[in-house]
Amino acid sequence: MALVLLVSMVALSNGFLFSQTSSSQDSSSSQAQNSTDKDIDLLRKDVRSQKKQVIAANMNLSDKESEQFWPVYDQYTAELVKINDQKYTAIKQFAQNYDTLTDDQAEDLTKQALQVDQSVAQLRVKYIPIFAKVISGKKTALFFQLDRRLVMLIDLQLASAIPLVEP
Repeated sequence: MALVLLVSMVALSNGFLFSQTSSSQDSSSSQAQNSTDKDIDLLRKDVRSQKKQVIAANMNLSDKESEQFWPVYDQYTAELVKINDQKYTAIKQFAQNYDTLTDDQAEDLTKQALQVDQSVAQLRVKYIPIFAKVISGKKTALFFQLDRRLVMLIDLQLASAIPLVEP
């Protein structure tokens, strides 16, 4: 049930992300852009909270494991947020330039997207031994399975909300 709630929330927030970002290009007001950015930041925080709840519900951690796991998880999430900030920036650039996107801009955005993917993969590799120090190898594997599946659901919703580049 928590997973369904998370997917629904992400679907709503991602539609909001693209529609609000693209409509704010029509507004020359930086105040409107700041308001949109704040709304999107709140939605992203809500999604992270829901993700944490889904992970908590599925990890079956003991009290001792929880004490050690959650600080590492929070550190991992903080680093992941920084990477995802780059993804959000690229999506925002795409939305703002959608109607006038040049080949060079499209190529640059593609490189940015692939760099984000590489950074996320590197972060996961970095954190495998860190999580394995505080929980078992199987629970570490379970965590990364859950994390990847949730991120894939979020990315699927994002992809469905963002139009394809027009050649």
